[in-house]
Amino acid sequence: MSDSETKKPRRSLKNLPPDRPKVLFIWLAIVAVAAALLYWGPPVTVAPAVISIQEVVDLAGAGQIKEGVIRPDAANGRDYVIITGEATDQVLKNERGTKTGSFHAAGRLIDANMALLQKSKKFAEPPANTLLASIALNVIPFLMIIGVLYFLFVRQLRQAGRGALSFGKSRAKLLTRDRDKITFADVAGCDEAKEEVSEVVEFLKDPKKFTKMGGKIPRGILMVGAPGTGKTLLAKAVAGEADVPFFSISGSDFVEMFVGVGASRVRDMFEQGRKSAPCLIFIDEIDAVGRQRGAGVGGGNDEREQTLNSLLVEMDGFDTTEGVIIIAATNRPDVLDSALLRPGRFDRQVYVDLPDLVGREQILRVHAKKINLADSVDLAVIARGTPGLSGAELANLLNESALLAARRNKKKVEMIDVDDAREKVQFGRERRRLMDDEEKKLTAYHEAGHALVQGVLDDGTLPVHKVTIIPRGRSLGSTMFIPKKDMLTHAMKRMLNQIAMGLGGRIAEELVLGDISSGAAGDIKQITKIARHMVCDWGMSPLGPIAYGDNHDTVFLGRDITRSENVSEETARKIDVEIHRIISEQYARATELIAKHRPALDKIAEALLEHETIEGKHVLEIIQFGEMRSPVITATLEKAAEKPVDRKPSEKSLAPESIAPGGAAPTPHPA
Repeated sequence: MSDSETKKPRRSLKNLPPDRPKVLFIWLAIVAVAAALLYWGPPVTVAPAVISIQEVVDLAGAGQIKEGVIRPDAANGRDYVIITGEATDQVLKNERGTKTGSFHAAGRLIDANMALLQKSKKFAEPPANTLLASIALNVIPFLMIIGVLYFLFVRQLRQAGRGALSFGKSRAKLLTRDRDKITFADVAGCDEAKEEVSEVVEFLKDPKKFTKMGGKIPRGILMVGAPGTGKTLLAKAVAGEADVPFFSISGSDFVEMFVGVGASRVRDMFEQGRKSAPCLIFIDEIDAVGRQRGAGVGGGNDEREQTLNSLLVEMDGFDTTEGVIIIAATNRPDVLDSALLRPGRFDRQVYVDLPDLVGREQILRVHAKKINLADSVDLAVIARGTPGLSGAELANLLNESALLAARRNKKKVEMIDVDDAREKVQFGRERRRLMDDEEKKLTAYHEAGHALVQGVLDDGTLPVHKVTIIPRGRSLGSTMFIPKKDMLTHAMKRMLNQIAMGLGGRIAEELVLGDISSGAAGDIKQITKIARHMVCDWGMSPLGPIAYGDNHDTVFLGRDITRSENVSEETARKIDVEIHRIISEQYARATELIAKHRPALDKIAEALLEHETIEGKHVLEIIQFGEMRSPVITATLEKAAEKPVDRKPSEKSLAPESIAPGGAAPTPHPA
């Protein structure tokens, strides 16, 4: 760690949290008011005793004067004085009869008495009270109070967006150009989207290139895509490429508890943009403010609709200013208002899709620059084994592999670390849960049934990757599949094979053990979902190519409160019959396959009971040759690096409720 990282930042008002300066100013105001009250407040003292000049002289002669002041009384004469002071003992009484040490005397003082008083050295001449000192004594406290009020109110009001009364100011942040600059070179896997937004960068750099042809740059660009595909990262790259001011704000920053604040912030944001034109304004998660008006239960939110109306007018209204380009991002374009998506506002929609094989490899190469990878790590192989993962998930995969290698005390990330991290991300982390022999046998035959059916029916597109009876995530066992290519469509034969494979675990339990368990709960839900998609959405049944699933939306996210049923009772009965027929046929098909390959089923289950985890190639060797010919790695490096855990059973661990029901295999979703 360098010195700059270990050195603590200097504490100043600028480095304090946003609420700390306000608290500091409040305390200063309290101190100033308390000082003023103490200064001008009436002193709580006892009234002095009024005595004669001769009594003062007698006290001075007796040595009972502690201190005193002699002031000339010019109003009565030259020899007249006023004497105030303090006696050593409370030997005097005031008008109320209270004993006091202070006294006050006025009268004519002769020279002999003056000499006696001066000889006692207890009396002093009063300090000269000049006009300047008097003014300063009375004006300085007022100046202090005015200064405190200035810091509390006036200075806060001048700082736009930070004052106590500036709720309507925009919270858009101006991105610093030289700090954390991201360019198109740092964004991979979305070449088409980069081409769309690169036109905006070219227009901002050379607007005459487009205007001389009579064209106009889009006023707004809406980036749509699944979470983690890089919409925000692409907007940052546009800011890095275009040398113009870039404002960033979230859609939720417009909505507040005060009425009219959102619309005021929209107007202030565009006002700041016009002052800095040409500029870019990025609104993340615009569906928080751009949701369709009047939709849902209750007719929508009036404050959000006012904010949306203000946004619509500012983007394309009577007072339209060139040079302010809006870039917005959302993963819910279906709930946006139609007026927001029309040409003139968001003219262009850029779809940022999940990366394909080439895109995943490019994304891995971008993120691999920050990780110390070994030479044996092949990013192309990792890209082929991670279909369906977004850019954020791929970055998390490499980060998990780096953390895993560091935990294993390695200097570089090896391929085994990446494979283990991929299994952890996609299927869950291994959990060493205590299971007895009966539970292990049940789980082993359940997973062996999945692996056997898939190994026999697979055409090479979805091979078995690994089979384990070690609990991962919420399941007691897992049968993992990794596609060989990106599956963009769903073939009917492949879907039927997946239903048969999902039923293989239940069939193996019933065939071998003569009983069934709740371990197939997840499998049953998954195959039912696939069969319903085939009948209602994909037209893969005798009912024909008719969509029956249009009425399953939620009213709170839809466009209408009421929903019309598009399926009659007779058609719904036919749909249920077709779903039951598909699952029943595949159940019989999988039963026949398992009965035909019963020796292979027993071999796979025995291998799982012995090694706990076997590879997909071992399953194929048992199906083809009746035995495993490749060696099995019984312990991974992660297990060896971990500290030993005491696995002695306790009463709590042996309780029935401590064991998760079932050892269902995570069957891949068709989507």
